[in-house]
Amino acid sequence: MKNKLNNENSVELFRRAKEVIPGGVNSPVRAFTDVDTTPPFIVKADGSKIYDEDNNEYIDYVGSYGPMILGHNPSIVNEKLKEQIDNSLSFGAPTRLEVEIAELIKEIVPSIEMIRMVNSGTEATMSALRAARGYTGRNKIVKFAGNYHGHGDCLLVQAGSGALTHGVPSSSGVPESITDNTIVAEYNNIESVANIFKNYGRDIAAVIMEPVSGNMGVVPATQEFIDYVREITREYNSVLIIDEVMTGFRLALSGAQSLYKVEPDLTCFGKIIGGGLPVGAYGGKKEIMQCVAPLGSVYQAGTLSGNPLSMIAGITTLTYLKNNLKIYDDLEIKGEKLQRGIEKAIEDFKIEATVNRVGSMITLFFSSKKVKDYEDAKSCNTELFAKYFKAMLNERIYLPPSQFETFFISNAHSEKDIEDTIKAVRNTLHNLSCS
Repeated sequence: MKNKLNNENSVELFRRAKEVIPGGVNSPVRAFTDVDTTPPFIVKADGSKIYDEDNNEYIDYVGSYGPMILGHNPSIVNEKLKEQIDNSLSFGAPTRLEVEIAELIKEIVPSIEMIRMVNSGTEATMSALRAARGYTGRNKIVKFAGNYHGHGDCLLVQAGSGALTHGVPSSSGVPESITDNTIVAEYNNIESVANIFKNYGRDIAAVIMEPVSGNMGVVPATQEFIDYVREITREYNSVLIIDEVMTGFRLALSGAQSLYKVEPDLTCFGKIIGGGLPVGAYGGKKEIMQCVAPLGSVYQAGTLSGNPLSMIAGITTLTYLKNNLKIYDDLEIKGEKLQRGIEKAIEDFKIEATVNRVGSMITLFFSSKKVKDYEDAKSCNTELFAKYFKAMLNERIYLPPSQFETFFISNAHSEKDIEDTIKAVRNTLHNLSCS
C-alpha cells in the first residue's frame, strides 16, 4: 500500500466551499458523502491521470463521468479549441459548426434524421419528452427504476445515480401533480412493461430508457427486453426514447443502439459530443423533430445551445473516433483485462462481489448476486464499497465515489495503468478480506 495521501489543501478548500456552495459541491456525488472522506480538489489532468491541489497523482476512471474517451487534454481537441477562442467564445447566433456537427451525427447514427443541440443531458431528456408529448398529444411517460435521465421534475422518480446514493428516489420540491404522469417500470422485466401498457397504453406518450444503465452502476438491458420495449411502443404508437447521454459514441461509434440493433424514435446525447465541454442534444425522426419550435408548437430554446467551443470540441472528437475505429477494439481489450483482474481478486480473496461490464464501462458491485436491476443494485453492501473506495484512493486510483456509478476506461489508459489498477484492487481486497 502506498503512503497515506496528503490532502491538507483539499480539506481546507472543502471547508471554504461548504460556506458558499450547498454541500460544498456543484453536483451531489462530488461531495463524497457516502464514502465518508474529503473529495480531492483537482487542478489539472493529462491522458489517464489527474492531479489534485496537494500534488497527488491518480489514475482516473471517472473521466468527467464519460466524455473523456480520448483521455484528458487531447492535443487534437485543444488545438481546435484554441483556434476557436481566437474567433470569440459565443455568439448567440447560428454558426457553421452547428450544421457540421448535426450532419456528422446524422451520418454516424442511422436513427437520426434531425437533431437539436442543448447544453446538458438533463435538457436533452426534458426536451425529448416534451417533443414526444407534443407529437402524440398524450401525457404519460414510462421510465425504469434505477435509470437516471437528469434532474427534470417528472423524471426524479426512483432515479439512480446521486438520487440513489443519497437515498432520495424522489426529490422534495417536485409536486406530485408533475409525477402523476410518470409511470415507473422494472428494468429488464418484460411483464412489468406489458402490464403498464395493458392498463395505460393509449395514454403513454413515450418510454425513456438507458440501453445500458450507468447510474445504478453498469446494468445492461437484455436483448430480449429492449426488443420487447421497441415492439410494444410501436404497437401503441408511443415514442421510444433511448438515453445515450452516457453510452453514445462510447460503447460503439453509433452508440448502444447499434449494439442492440434497435432503432429508437428519439435519442438523447451528451458527454462525448462536447469533447468534455457542457453539451447535450436530442434528435431522431423528422416527423417528431418538426414539432419543435420554430417549425412546430413544442417550445424549447437555449441562448448558448450550439456554443461554438462545445461544437468544435465535439466535431473534433467524433471525427477522430470515426476515423480511428480501432479505439473501440482497444477499449474492449482493456476493459476485459481489467474485469478479469478484478474478478480474479474477488475469487482469490473470497469477497462477496461481482462485476458488470459493457465495453469501456465497468462497475464492481459488492453483492453476492449478479446485478440486473434496481432492486439488485440497492442490495449492495455500500459500507464495504466505501472502505474499498477510500483504500483505492490511497492507492492513487480515482474511482467514482458511489457504488452506483460507472468506471470509464479511456483510450489514454495504458497497459501499465490497467496492471497498476489490478495490483491496487488486489491489495485493497486482500486487506478488506483480513479486516
